[in-house]
Amino acid sequence: MGNVETCGPNEALVLSGGCGSDNVQTIVGGWGWAWCGLTDVQRIPLSIMTLCPRCEDVETSEGVPVTVTGVAQVKVMQDKKLLAAACEQFLGLDVETMQSAILHTMEGHLRAILGTLSIESIYRDREMFASLVREMVAPDIGGMGIEILSFTIKDLSDKVEYLNSLGRGQTANVRRDADIGVAEAERDAVIREADYNKQMVDVRCEADGAIADSQRKFELLQTHYNQEVNMANAESTLAYKLQAAKEQQLIMAEEMEIEVVERRKRVEIEEQEIIRNEKKLESTIRLPAEAEGYRVQTIAQGQRTKTVLEARASAEGIRVVGAAKAVSLEATGTAEAEGLVKMAEAFNEFTDAAKLKIVLESLPNLAAELTAPLSRTREIVILGGNDAVNGSTSLAEMTDNVVSMFSRAQEITKSQVGSRVAAS
Repeated sequence: MGNVETCGPNEALVLSGGCGSDNVQTIVGGWGWAWCGLTDVQRIPLSIMTLCPRCEDVETSEGVPVTVTGVAQVKVMQDKKLLAAACEQFLGLDVETMQSAILHTMEGHLRAILGTLSIESIYRDREMFASLVREMVAPDIGGMGIEILSFTIKDLSDKVEYLNSLGRGQTANVRRDADIGVAEAERDAVIREADYNKQMVDVRCEADGAIADSQRKFELLQTHYNQEVNMANAESTLAYKLQAAKEQQLIMAEEMEIEVVERRKRVEIEEQEIIRNEKKLESTIRLPAEAEGYRVQTIAQGQRTKTVLEARASAEGIRVVGAAKAVSLEATGTAEAEGLVKMAEAFNEFTDAAKLKIVLESLPNLAAELTAPLSRTREIVILGGNDAVNGSTSLAEMTDNVVSMFSRAQEITKSQVGSRVAAS
């Protein structure tokens, strides 16, 4: 039984032993099978390691003690032989131990190289010094399966201020040359400034004269130009007014033309409207009126014919009925006359009491005939008296008027009765 062991690309998996085999299997970024209790599983990192080798107070070829600090980037190489060598050297150790071994090796070579060089050469050409360190250190750490990716000098210093002395001398020379240059530059500047001031005064005088001359010419030209501008303004004003009047006339003419066209169009529209109204009247009134007139005329003619015929028939009927009624009335009148004659003859033979009885029996009929119109009267207004003009009558006057009316009615009755009696 066993299990699968895996590793990433930044480490190497080392499988050793298992089933009687003495072979060592190295796997980078893959997997392998490990037997339980038989296979030894170990790992070695392949990532970059940063080292800072430092050598203090190392004497150079001139006997000057210096302190050098460098920065190196190293890693385990992935070549099979070199990786196997790295496994032999560092397998089972932690990263700090690996870095310490490589750092001590590099510091040893760095001390050896410093003893062969002068401090001036190290200070002036650090890249050459770093390249020399890489060339001497690479074979030794390469035998351990380690590769130097980069090496640079980070710091270079000494306790006796040898480097500062070199710098101060150079600085003094530079300052001296700078002071001389500044003095020469200031001298040249003063000379040039004087020349420029003289040229400036000359140029200023010439410029002032030219300015005065130009000012005079400018004033003359300005006066002349003002006269021309005023004349041009006057001409342009008159021309503008004239042109404006012409444009106004054209506008008025166009407006009148537009108004004429509008009126002409209105007349045409009104004529068309009149024609349309005439056609509308003709179609809606005259033609229907003519049709209606013809219909009414035809109906009237038929009605007239009918009326004439009916009138003729009615006249003939009336004539026949009248003739019959005349015969009937003649017979009735003859009979009534004979009856009245007989009644008169009989009335002459009546006594006064019989005659009075007949009169009294006829009074109710007479009163009914007299009062018949009053039964259909809704309101009676009595006018008369002294206040008739003012529209008011007293109760006494109304009573007198009623009594007088009934008295007159009694007299009329008596006269009528008496006349009838007298006639009988």
